[in-house]
Order: sequence, then structure tokens, then C-alpha cells
Amino acid sequence: MFSTEIIERTLDEILPRVQKPGRYIGGEFNQIVKEWGAVKTRIALAFPDIYDIGVPNLGLAIFYDSINRRDDALAERTYLPWLDMEGLMRERSLPLYSLESKHALIDFDILAITLPYETLYTNTLNLLDLAGIPLESKDRSAHFPLVIAGGHAVYNPEPMAPFIDAFVIGEGEEVIDEIIAAHQAWKSSLTSEKSQLLSSLAKIPGVYVPGLYQPVYAADGRIKTIERQPETAPGRILKRMVPRLPAPPTRFIVPTVDVVHNRVAVEIMRGCTRGCRFCHAGFVTRPVRERSVEEIINAIDQALSATGFEEIALLSLSSSDYTQINDLVEAVSQRYAGRHLSISLPSLRIETTSVDLLERLRGNRSGGFTLAPEAATDRMRNTINKPIQSEQLLETARAIYSRGWPTLKLYFMIGHPSETLDDVQGIVDLCTQVMAVGKSALGRRAALNIGVSTFVPKPHTPFQWSACDTPEIIQEKQRLLRNGLRQPGIKLSWTDPKETMLEAWLSRGDRRMSAVIRRAWELGAKFDAWQDQFRYDAWIQAFQDCGLDPAFYTHRERDEGEIFPWDHIHTGVRKEYLLSEFRNSQAGVLRADCRDQCYACGILPEFSAVRRENPGPYWMCPEVAPRREKTPTP
Repeated sequence: MFSTEIIERTLDEILPRVQKPGRYIGGEFNQIVKEWGAVKTRIALAFPDIYDIGVPNLGLAIFYDSINRRDDALAERTYLPWLDMEGLMRERSLPLYSLESKHALIDFDILAITLPYETLYTNTLNLLDLAGIPLESKDRSAHFPLVIAGGHAVYNPEPMAPFIDAFVIGEGEEVIDEIIAAHQAWKSSLTSEKSQLLSSLAKIPGVYVPGLYQPVYAADGRIKTIERQPETAPGRILKRMVPRLPAPPTRFIVPTVDVVHNRVAVEIMRGCTRGCRFCHAGFVTRPVRERSVEEIINAIDQALSATGFEEIALLSLSSSDYTQINDLVEAVSQRYAGRHLSISLPSLRIETTSVDLLERLRGNRSGGFTLAPEAATDRMRNTINKPIQSEQLLETARAIYSRGWPTLKLYFMIGHPSETLDDVQGIVDLCTQVMAVGKSALGRRAALNIGVSTFVPKPHTPFQWSACDTPEIIQEKQRLLRNGLRQPGIKLSWTDPKETMLEAWLSRGDRRMSAVIRRAWELGAKFDAWQDQFRYDAWIQAFQDCGLDPAFYTHRERDEGEIFPWDHIHTGVRKEYLLSEFRNSQAGVLRADCRDQCYACGILPEFSAVRRENPGPYWMCPEVAPRREKTPTP
């Protein structure tokens, strides 16, 4: 066992030999250090990537703030070391530790891992291994920390099921307190059996204990059924949803080294009503809930005072749909005029009113302009339920360039169901027209940055029945884009097809994928989200070693009646509704914004009791919110 003194002494010896030693020392402004022996429950909050990426994560900041407000618990942070530091830690047998107190992770009661995206899976195994914690739940006795995980990636928890004791499905602001209470009750009881703790956790709404479930496979590899052991385990796990967004964190960690975002981040609303059929976040975060302008401004004031940051990000999935957006922009622009702050308002709709909004923030060093049309032909727009007319985009681009904004960034997606090369050519044609608009307004100063990702059909969306494009088809579409968009002023970026395959395997996988993940990690896979570290060969070898066909998870159209690995995880949106939307996509049928018309997706009746107990204007659904004026559907 390593004491904190030994860990600190070892760090003194090895940190001069690594890049950015500030990643590993803690001591940042606004960190919270509590007396270790004065609390009942000690929680290590882990982001399984390097410090530079993990520090700005808003989810981690929320839990760091809320847990440390309790008198009986503490939360400390840990991140994955980069390759140079990892090598030295393994050489010296130095365990992964927390930044605040330098305690080894194995000394904590709970290890809480955030998984916002799937390419962190091998990193998670690396994190457990560096901590000296057995990789699989079945090998961890009650003497090891309880390992829990949450985040958007765990809406399909099955590929990581053997490695995690319990998953938090949905929003964790309330459920974390219930998990702490269950752990404290178990710890003070006469039993020390881990099974008793897991049984009590399984009774908490929104907590999924995978060890109580076992998938049964048919001869063709599809899931035949999911057995519960014992049968008293919940038949489905309904996500947790906070009825009203709690006060946002304001005392953000001020890092000692440069990180990806040094900013105040305030979530102005959660959820989206647009119904884009490819959008995982839009479906799993329903219903929409908003914060008041007053609450947002107060949070910004407190955060600026507590951090000294000069950048503010007002976060949401669709900022233009925030019902008080004009009041918010007016309040922000007036309050912080002359402060030389950079204020970003991402996820704006493609319309000239969005340009007006950012223009009003421009005096505050507002950032660039980004729009996401996603598709460029009417057929594909109808398929994905994002009917933005080309003229509407060109009009918005004209407004942007004519007001002196030199750079516009557009996001598109290729590989949508039924997409043809003509649809991809539509992206070339539309971007060429946008560039012409820019040159007309600004001449050679006009720039157009185009980001083209590749579609992956995600769980809990209408496209979960769809297949992915093969790497060969993706490459053909990317060649068309590269050849068609070679002109001055245009910068094109795209996703490596191999990275798309990995995302598809992990996001759509069943529990058998866990063996592939472990084998890939054993073969050297880690930092899969980093292009220079991605080991595609290790993943292919892992599939071969585990006797699984990767195409089973990517290039196979699902039958309408197929049982998905994630079917027992319920987001509140009915599977029948998703299937109807899948059929609508095939027929090119559009759905209007569900703030204007309710399509009975299932969210409102699923959370009817919560709504009754928490009435208020922050619920933005047709049955409980005032009707808004009709606006063009993006």
C-alpha cells in the first residue's frame, strides 16, 4: 500500500521527467480539500482522459461541487496520465491517485467514472489497472471501491457491463445522494457482502446493476432474451430526470496548465424538441427544461468573480429555442459591455435572427459563427427531419459575411440512411454557393470551414434499426467531397472511416463486446479518441481473438422486432414511437417541433408524477408550457 507521503515523495522524483507536470500536482485555485478522516464517504471523480480534456468537463464540475457541499462526504479528482507519466508510474509501481490529497484511488469508498463518449472505454480499463483495481466487477471484493459510471455513453451500458458495478442512467444530480446514502447504510450494517450493497443500489430508480442481468443469445448471434438474476431486479431501468435544473456550479477549477477550455460554462437549458432523427442527445435528454435569465446572470457573475476567466459559454442543444433568448442576450450584452469577454452561444438555428443574436454579443469579443445544416438535399433533410432550405442557409450566410464576419463554419454529416452520391454532391454544390456569397461580400477575406462527420446510428434514436456505411463507401463519399471542394478559402475536415467503425462497434455493441474491449486494451489500445494513438489493428485483432465479426455490429440492418442490447434501458421515449419515426424517415415524412405539437413520444406520461410534484414554467412541453409563436422549422 502506498501512503500519501510515499506518493508525494515519488512524484517529487519523477515529475521533472514528464511533459506538463502541472497535470499531476493539483493545488489549483478553487480546488476543495477536506479532512480525510472527518467524512463518512470518500468519492474519487474520474475522467478517463488526460487532465487537459477532463478539467473543463461540466458533468465532473457539477458533482465536484454538489458532493463537496455535503458535510459527510468529499469528492476529489483524478485523470488518466499521458504516456510519459504512465511509463514512470508503472516503472515505480506508483498507483493512480487523487490530485487533492494524493490518496491512492484504491483507498476511496466510491470511484465514479464519467463516460461522455464511447472511445474512452479502453482508457477506463487503463485507469482501473493503474489504480490497482481489478478490471471486472466479479473480481472485486467489498474491500475495493464501488465502481460506478454515468454519462451519455452508458445509455447502452452493455459493452462495459463486466467492468462497472453500477451505472447511473440519465441525470445524476439527485441520484448521487441516494447512492451515497445506500453506501453509508451498507457500510454501517453488520454485513460486509458486496452483493448486499449491489442489491440495495438496484432498488434506486435509474441505477443499473449489470451483474443482476444476463443476455441470452440465439444461434445467429442476436439477443434472445435478457434474464434477471434474481427476478426481483427491475425489468427495465428508467433514466433519472431532474425536474428542475439545480443551481449551476460557479467555483470552477482554474487549471495550472493550458486546457481545451478555460471558461465559465453555464447550461441555459437541457433537452431539445427538434426531433432530428440522428441525434442521440436530443432523444435521451427529453424533456426540455430551462433556467431563468436571472439565474443564468447570477451564475455568470459568481463564476467570473470566482475564477477570473474571460470566456463564457452559454450551453444547450438548441440555443435559439431557449424561450427567453432575446432577454438573455440583451442582459448579457448590457451587463458585460466593455469587459472584453468572449461570449459564445452555440447551437443556433440557421436563420438571420441567429446572426442578430451574435451581433448583439459581438462587442463582448464573441467567437466565430458555426451552423449545422447536416444535409444538403431536400430528400436527405426529410429523412433526418431537419428541413433547412438551401436558400435559408444562403440568406443566413449572406447576413454573416455582409456584417464583416470573415469565417463561417458548417457541419455536415454523410452516411445517413439511403444517402446516395448525388446527396453528397449536394454538399459540394451548397458549400460552393456559400463560398460565392462570402466572396461577394468580403472578397478573398471570406473563409469557409467545413466539418464532415460520418453518421453512426445510435441507440435510443429512430435510426437504431439502420446500418452503417462500409469503410469503402465512406471513402468514396469523402473523395467526392475532397475533389469538389478544392478551392481557395475552403478548409475541409472529415472523420477517418476506421474511427467511425470503432464508434459504431462500441455504441451498438452487446455484452460480448466487453471481451473485445479488454483484448484490444491488452494489445495496446488506449487513447482511442487521439488520432496519433488510435490502434485500428489492435481492434481487428481483438475481434479475431474473441471470435466475433465486427460487421455484425455495423453493417447489418436490424429487424423491426429485434431485441436490442439496450432495450431494458428506458429513456422515457417509447420504442414504438422511435419505430414510427424510423418509418417516417423511410417515407420522407417530416415532423414539426414538438413544442408546437405533441406526438406522444412517451416522455410526458412516463414522468407525469414528477411533473405533478414539480409544477413550473421551466418545463417546456406543449401540455405544460405556453405556446410560442410559430417560427420556421430549421
